[in-house]
Amino acid sequence: MLDISLHRKHHRRCDGLARRDFLRIGALGPLGLSLGGLLRAQSLMAASGAPSAHAGRRAKAKSVILVYLGGGMSHHDTFDLKPDAPDDVRGQYNSIKSNVPGLRISEKLPMMAQVMDKVALVRSGAHNNDHHETATNWVLSGRFGSAFGDYPAIGAVVAHETGFVGRVLPPYVAIPKNPSFSWELGRSAYLGGRYESFRAGDPNDANYKVQDLTPVEPLTDRQTARRKTLLGAIDTLSARVQGDDQVATYDEYHQRAANMILSPEAQAAFDMDREKPEMRDRYGRSTFGQAALLSRRLVERGVKFVTINYGGWDHHGKIFEGLDKKLPEFDRGFSALIQDLHDTGLLNDTLVVAFGEFGRTPKINKDAGRDHWGRAASLLFAGGGVRSGFVLGETDRTGTDVTDRPVAPGDVAATIYDALGIDLGTELHTPDGRPVGILDTGAPVNELFA
Repeated sequence: MLDISLHRKHHRRCDGLARRDFLRIGALGPLGLSLGGLLRAQSLMAASGAPSAHAGRRAKAKSVILVYLGGGMSHHDTFDLKPDAPDDVRGQYNSIKSNVPGLRISEKLPMMAQVMDKVALVRSGAHNNDHHETATNWVLSGRFGSAFGDYPAIGAVVAHETGFVGRVLPPYVAIPKNPSFSWELGRSAYLGGRYESFRAGDPNDANYKVQDLTPVEPLTDRQTARRKTLLGAIDTLSARVQGDDQVATYDEYHQRAANMILSPEAQAAFDMDREKPEMRDRYGRSTFGQAALLSRRLVERGVKFVTINYGGWDHHGKIFEGLDKKLPEFDRGFSALIQDLHDTGLLNDTLVVAFGEFGRTPKINKDAGRDHWGRAASLLFAGGGVRSGFVLGETDRTGTDVTDRPVAPGDVAATIYDALGIDLGTELHTPDGRPVGILDTGAPVNELFA
């Protein structure tokens, strides 16, 4: 990685470009977007003339929004209540009717109850791992590996397969960033930095700005000159980067760097102030609510894959106190996203998926919580051709085990890839040239589609 330094001392910049007085080739500030990789990928895709998705394959969706419920949402207390189970399983919440005949969900999800006719509920998510990092990488990639992420996340594969050509905005965005427990999860693994997610930050922050992309005031002459100097500094190193795997050509690098830093399209996409206050209130003034709204803004501008990292569901103790706070936030934000996508017509072309790394234990523990449970979980699908008001799979009377139509992480990944028209037989390659299939197990859950 090369650093372009314009001063011997680092200091706070007055023009808002970044925290230091340099532009780093291979990363755009602290956000994690590999700008050099972005350009290299664009060049490679342009040279090939087309993305590597199977020719002639008809995609059901153009974009994906993945709501990742980090920590593991309790299926017992949300979408798979067991009112006839013993007290130490049933929990504190009653069920309410939804707008789908015969479908009841938690009383803590009244807004979701009114959009379930636009959602498919899978009550049979299942695997056999109860470890946060390992299970997270599994469900986010569709392939089982170590806790450290041996395989690229679905979003990174989508970026690799659908490409960068003709785009100003990156194809893969994480809001506010990738999931993290002990370390960052769901990354691009051997695909490298060029296919890493663009970390958008927290859109609920006061005066939210995306570093380096969202100047909110007209630039002064000095600031404009400053930006040109930063870009011009790349020119002085063009001979050094020729042939580098991160950069295709200097001209392309210079142009795309200017586009990313100065593009009105990039600025507008992340400018939350362009939304009416009523719309922002509709989603909820929380990190999740505003992340859901930002995800809609991104997919309507052509971003292929958005991961909303919505953690905080690991309730080993006092679960009902925790859910009393979390569920209303989820209820408002997710229902608003589904309804908004429907109202704008974007739901036809946008696949929305929500899941965590596992469910929670049937029995409430001594600390009034539920522990990790990989054997059963609920998942949500909507849009992109998904059957509306559909329920797939079921668990036993205590929510302990799946008894009908188990859906594994590989099946979820296969469903997403298939919906985007990505050939499930595609092989990726490690840096040393070793071929690796995007999946080794799993098949699309075809019952979800009309």
